Parts: sequence; C-alpha cells; structure tokens
Amino acid sequence: MLSETKLNVLKQISGELSRDEAVWASGYLAGIAGGSSVTAVVPTQETNTFVENAVKKITLAYGTETGNSKKLATNLAGIVKKKGLQVKLADLSQYKPKDLAKEEFFFVVISTQGEGEPPALAKKFYDYIYENEINLNGLKFGVLALGDSSYPLFCQAGEDVDSRFEILGAQRVIPLKKCDIDYEQEAKHWIEHVFETVNKNIDQTTKSISAPKVSIGRKKYQGKVSTTINLNDITSEKETYHIEIETEESIVYQPGAALGIIPINSKSMVDEIIALTGIDPQKQIETAKVTATAEELLYKHLNISYLLKSVVAQYAKITGHTIPEVRLSLLDLLRIYPVKNADEFEEIIQVLTAQAPRLYSISSSPETHGDTEVHITVAKSEFFIDDEKHTGLCSGFLSEFKEGEDIEFYIQDSGHFKLPQPDKDMIMIGPGTGIAPFRSFLWERDATGGEGRNWLFFGDRTFVSDFLYQAELQDFLKTGSLTHLDLAFSRDTAKKVYVQHILQQKAQEVFYWLEGGASVYVCGAKEPMAYDVEQTLLTIIQNEGKRSKEEAALYLEEMELSGRYAKDVY
Repeated sequence: MLSETKLNVLKQISGELSRDEAVWASGYLAGIAGGSSVTAVVPTQETNTFVENAVKKITLAYGTETGNSKKLATNLAGIVKKKGLQVKLADLSQYKPKDLAKEEFFFVVISTQGEGEPPALAKKFYDYIYENEINLNGLKFGVLALGDSSYPLFCQAGEDVDSRFEILGAQRVIPLKKCDIDYEQEAKHWIEHVFETVNKNIDQTTKSISAPKVSIGRKKYQGKVSTTINLNDITSEKETYHIEIETEESIVYQPGAALGIIPINSKSMVDEIIALTGIDPQKQIETAKVTATAEELLYKHLNISYLLKSVVAQYAKITGHTIPEVRLSLLDLLRIYPVKNADEFEEIIQVLTAQAPRLYSISSSPETHGDTEVHITVAKSEFFIDDEKHTGLCSGFLSEFKEGEDIEFYIQDSGHFKLPQPDKDMIMIGPGTGIAPFRSFLWERDATGGEGRNWLFFGDRTFVSDFLYQAELQDFLKTGSLTHLDLAFSRDTAKKVYVQHILQQKAQEVFYWLEGGASVYVCGAKEPMAYDVEQTLLTIIQNEGKRSKEEAALYLEEMELSGRYAKDVY
C-alpha cells in the first residue's frame, strides 16, 4: 500500500492526465511492477484502446483429399484479403492442434470422404480434437463442409468438426454451411458472411494495451525441438533442415532477427581426448570464463573442433613439438603431436578458446507462429580434410536433434535487416538457406496485412530436389502475399543460371521498383553470391537509370544509408 503522502501525489498527477496518458501510465507502472526496465513511449494515434485500429486477422484452415478444399480455401483467402481482412492459410495436415487455443478466429473448409470420413491428410487433426480435451473457450469458429449429397453421410466430417469445437467450448460465430459438388457460389456467400461477422465482432470488442515487451541483455531461452524436417528431396545431394523450437515462455523477436546457439561437442570425441591425455574427467579446472570438470569443459564450453592457428602455435610452444601453421581439431593434434601427461594437457586447456555461438536467421513470424515458437532453416555442412568427410559442428549438431529434445538459445537482434514500412515494396534475393528471413518477412506481412508488394528471387541446384518451402511460396503467390517469384536452379540447365542472372533479366522492372522506393534485401553466401548480386544491381542502376559507374555506386550507397539496401551474408 502507498503512504498517504504518496497516494495524494498520485491522485494529483493522475487527475491531470488525459485518457491516453492514463493508459500509458498504467502500462508503465505495470512494467515496473513486473521487474522489467521500461522505456517510456509517448502514446500515438495508433496506440489507442479500441480494436477498430487493431489487426483484423483470421486463420482459414483446409482439409483436402483431391485438392478441392485447398483450391477453394486459397481463392476465399484472396477474396477477403482484398477486403482488408488478414488471413493465415493453414493446411490441417501440417497444423498443430494445440495451437488452436492461441487462435481467435478459426474457420475450416473440409471435405468428406467415403463413409463420412475426413480427408486422409486431415485425419491426424480430426483424431486429435476428438481424443483430447482442449480448452477452446477463447476460439471463435465457423465450418464450411464440402461433400456429395448422393452419399448417405453428406458432409459428415464438417459436421463432426463443427460439433466437436462447440463441445470443447469454442464459440460458433457463423452456422455450419454444407455444400454439394457445385459449391462455388455458396462458398462465396459463406466467406462474405465470415468477413461481415469478423468485422462486427471486432467493432464490438475493446482491446487493452499491455506494457511493451522488453528484451534485456542476452536472455537465454530453454526450449524443445518440436519438428525437424529435411526440406530436400531424397534425390538431392544436400540436406537442409526446417527446425521448429517451442518454449514455455514468450520469445521476443522481430522478423530479420537471428537465433544464437552454442553447440555441444561430440561425446565420442571428448571421450577419446580424455583417453589420449589421461586427464581425470571429473577434475575441477578453472578457466578464464568458467570453472567446471575437465569433461564438461571439453563437452560444452571449449572449441575443440577447428582450432585457430594461434591456438595451434600455443599448443606447439607448450608441448615442444614443431607444428606447421595449420588449423586442426584438438583430437587430430593430440594424435599427431601427443602431450606428455595430464598436467601438460591442463596447460593446453587454458589456451583453448571458448565455444563460439552460431547464428541462424529466424524463418518464422511472431504474428503468424506465435510467441512461444521459433523456426530456423539449417543446411547441413559437409567438407573433406585429407579425403576424410567431416560435418560442420553446429549444423550437424542441429540436424541430429530428435523431437522433444531440449535446446538452449538466445535471440540476436538484426539491427539493419528489418521489414520496411507496411506500405513499402521490397525485393528479396535469397538462394538456398538465404530464404530463411524472407519466409519470416512473408509470413509476417501475410499476417499483418502489409500493403507493400513483395518480390522474391530464389535459387538452388535443382527444381525437383531443392525447391525449399515450395508449397508455401506457391500459396503466397495465389493469395497475393507474394507479388512475383523468380527462380534460378543452376543444375537444371546446360549453362548454370544463378539469381543474379534472373535479376539481370528483370532489369527494367527491378529499376522501376527501385525508383518507386522499394527496399532490397540480400541473404546467403557472401562469396560469390552477394558480391555478384551487388554487381548486377549496380549494372541495372547504371544501364536502366542512364547513370555513370560512379553515379550508380552512389545511388546504391544512398539506398544502403537510408536502410533500403540491407545484406545478411555469411
């Protein structure tokens, strides 16, 4: 409780506040009460207390056997998006039913098969909602059921989903609609009803403002790997993993940010090092940054996989060996240039560097995927040393994760690599895993209804085996979230074609977008991709803009200084 003096002061101050100022002050005080450092933010027109300015967003999910429900849902999503309603299109074969509790508006288009069965690809979702008691009190829903009236159990799957949602506590905001084989016109009436209902519901609801999320320092999150999928076909020479991580607490990040992970060394490698050196694995050793057992230091805290040349030089000095200027793993050094005893190895431990974190561009969107889930896209790195195949430490570490295993990570803010204003156009150039942040950008714009146009240049080796996130990108095209998609698959043609070549082919339109204020983003390998793309951009500016080489360079430099040209390269 406040003392009488403080209470009087508070009454005096609050009595002079406007309504918006009072709302802001309450959020500010709530932030202090929660123990967070809060930065004062002056209320603006956009941060009023009414939902009329809130994002109007629904999820439109489909369950399909022959593709009709997907095609219909995609078309319906396009209709309401043009009306200003933001739509997240979801395939029930991939949708996580436990996310239902996080949804506000959830509408389903589902067909019926055989004897009243749901589509095979939607059966996992169907079974989950029937076998689990989920609390859906916060969910508002509607179902569009497709069927054939010549069958006795007409639209049974849709009826089942509709009734089960109600039993689980969800609020039916539009009645179940059952459509026969000629469904187009009825489906259009249904989506109009959805649009009107959502608008009416939002207009009658107020929203409260919460204190802003504040990221303090390098916060570490504890999560579990929920999904690991190899995005490449089995015929591919590559392995690229889509990895989803779930947490109990909210994750604070923006599209364009990176996820930092400190990998753990191979247990078998650590065991062999201990055997070769004779060191007691449980002996406590104090290093410059951490004190732990020898085994834990080698396993979790120190870089032992690819030592710096300076570390190898220090190793040589301690052991007395003459070692050429090379980079080797600690295990290889010990095999070729062994230590005399465990004491000498303790000296070696002191000169080893700390395990460095690896950063991966986040490929999920907080608005689409929620604040307790984050996705990354990881290419498994493989290379040869003296004809022996090796796997990159962190990419190998991540690709071998099993669903349900624990993982620790942190969020690295992107700084310059951020979405432009919602009404601004953007050109994204990201071959291979360079697509990761652009998947985040597209999902975020899809969820928030950004009006700017989006153009993606993507490339990889082959169309059949290496078209990462193909289904998602095609859906973005159908719904209008992606304006243009240009592709370059280098191994599918006699002469290798890369993203910079496709960029050059589109030179006139690219320059037209640049002149219109579009932002350009490049993500992927620094050499040679990013360099080649930049040279192509300079050529386009020079030729299409009728500028000298120096003027083109200045044009691109000004774009970079103003935040309209950003690179995330490695």
